[in-house]
Amino acid sequence: MKKTSFLTITLALCLVIFSSSKAMANYGKPKKSKSGITMSNLDNSVKPSADFYQYACGGWMKLNPLGAEYARYGSFDVLGENNQKQLKDLVLKLAAQKNEKGSVAQKVGDLYKIGMDTVKLEQQGAQPIQAELQKMAKLQRNQLSQTLAELALEGENPFFGLFGSADPDNSDMTIAYIWQTGLGIGDRDYYLAADQQNIRDEYVKLMAKMFNISGYSKLAGFAGRETELAQRVLAMESMMANYFMDKITMRDPYKTINKCTPADFQKMIPAIDFNAYTKALGLGKMDVVNVGQPEYFKGLNNILMTTDMEVIRAYLAWNIINSAASYLSDEFVNADFNFYGKVLSGRQENRPRWKRVIGTVDGCLGEALGQMYVKNYFPAEAKARMEQLVKNLQWALGERIKASTWMTAETQKAALDKLAAFTVKIGYPDKWRDYSNLTIDNDSYYANVVRARRFESAYALSKIGKPVDKSEWLMTPQTVNAYYEPNTNEICFPAGILQPPFFDMNADDAFNYGAIGVVIGHEMTHGFDDQGRNYDLNGNLADWWTAADSKSFEERAQVLIDHFDAIEVAPGVHANGSYTLGENIADNGGLNVSYTAFQKAIKEGAIKGDMDGFTPEQRFFLAYAGVWAANIRPEEVLRRTKEDVHSLGMWRVNGTLPHIDAFYKAFNIKEGDPMWLAPEKRAKIW
Repeated sequence: MKKTSFLTITLALCLVIFSSSKAMANYGKPKKSKSGITMSNLDNSVKPSADFYQYACGGWMKLNPLGAEYARYGSFDVLGENNQKQLKDLVLKLAAQKNEKGSVAQKVGDLYKIGMDTVKLEQQGAQPIQAELQKMAKLQRNQLSQTLAELALEGENPFFGLFGSADPDNSDMTIAYIWQTGLGIGDRDYYLAADQQNIRDEYVKLMAKMFNISGYSKLAGFAGRETELAQRVLAMESMMANYFMDKITMRDPYKTINKCTPADFQKMIPAIDFNAYTKALGLGKMDVVNVGQPEYFKGLNNILMTTDMEVIRAYLAWNIINSAASYLSDEFVNADFNFYGKVLSGRQENRPRWKRVIGTVDGCLGEALGQMYVKNYFPAEAKARMEQLVKNLQWALGERIKASTWMTAETQKAALDKLAAFTVKIGYPDKWRDYSNLTIDNDSYYANVVRARRFESAYALSKIGKPVDKSEWLMTPQTVNAYYEPNTNEICFPAGILQPPFFDMNADDAFNYGAIGVVIGHEMTHGFDDQGRNYDLNGNLADWWTAADSKSFEERAQVLIDHFDAIEVAPGVHANGSYTLGENIADNGGLNVSYTAFQKAIKEGAIKGDMDGFTPEQRFFLAYAGVWAANIRPEEVLRRTKEDVHSLGMWRVNGTLPHIDAFYKAFNIKEGDPMWLAPEKRAKIW
């Protein structure tokens, strides 16, 4: 799951869903232990040795067909549905009452009401962005640096972005990172691959329509020639994509760490006045910046020097329109959804407005909602039990490191030291964000979103040049997700994930070890995956491996790369083992580590014997598979394969379990069975 900045190091599950009111209602006084396995979720017409994913999840998939608003609908999304209703209940109470001006209640309630006021949205049409578009239509080249900074403050980052993150050589301090950004479709392959021409054609149609309905084409003198203007913008974005560092190379932190002085960066890109840019951002003097992709910025300089200003103006206007579309009238919303929802993901209908608006409130005032969420729905006993599980998993990973036959004693010790230094965050932060400087007013939905973006940008930029706040959370408590952050060597489990199907207070722990236990182990393993292993116990980018151990690690990781590369996710389309390597290592390690802790719990008598006809070992693997139950559209399969660092849910089961020795014994998998993988082809890392 990903960091909120442009830097995408080793964040964990990326579930991007929320919590469940029904699930949370199961908390409270513990009930008699049960297996945790829902029998109707199974498909008994399929043998577990033939297709374990279908066996464990086929019943669920049949009972939960793919709704029109979803590109993928999984067990996570069921929780998301309930969570949205739960958050809505909290917000509606605030929206219905009279609140003091400037209070959190006023901000939450009023933002929701403004977003739901469709009459006003339709009346305003494109008016909320007119001033910005008029400015873009008149932009001169000598105003570019100042304009890019102003857009950055509003949360838009055409061409590139600047953000704060830990100094790779001194993780206690925050420095500025400068990163490649600005491709409207997303992944660079959409621009460069021959088989993506249809996507590019549809993107041009989207831009042309938006230039028209926003009025920008008329302002820029291109009325009636919107397609021509859109094609020229696409051509420039394609040139940018040619210079982009590819996603596989981006996974190597050493390739994206290129520290230099601001003066040296200025030499890379003289087309931008970097001093004027940082001054406009409100940044003081900086001694060092990290340039994530130097070759991109050298190429970008050439683009900015040679591209006609009318194309640069149109590109910047498009960025404004694109970032505003979701907060304008239905004409904009529908055009935006037609491309990003239907074309890219195969969704048939947009989400209901109330869900979209709740998402906006959550995005703008996340910790304010989180504080209410925790107060209303998160029990203390869930946090206490989770703390114990984390300790059990930390012990298990330590035992596996000690038992490793491929690591030297020197590297083993360093790994154990790093494991012992983990900071663990569970449930919610100890201190909450202050939203007093954020104003929510009754002018327009988009204007409020812009103010929220400015508030967030100011908060993020204020960290640069200061010590890293290691108490800060990168996710809100209501998020169903978890992460490992290498710069602070921390693992975090928000309250939202501490519920079924991950964590069931009332279930036997065979289930919990198979679900939340694997999540915990997954996050811990991220500290030792192909990216995380490059950071030491303090979060500094440092090589603590012997050369022999690094070689052994790479050889063992290659087994997973080759295995996933061979998986055909759609006719003629294969998974990307290199791109998904970190998550696949974490899944593999998470299963092994949690299974080790689970076996210890069995020996200690903490887990019951057979329940519902399943052994504890079988319940462990069924719980793991059930987490990934989902139906998914063909378009979304292709999109996720191209853009997501995680393997598809089906392959997080059928692609991962064949590497786990204990799985074979649990379900009597024999040589010749489809789920069988020869022992010498199984990955053995953590």
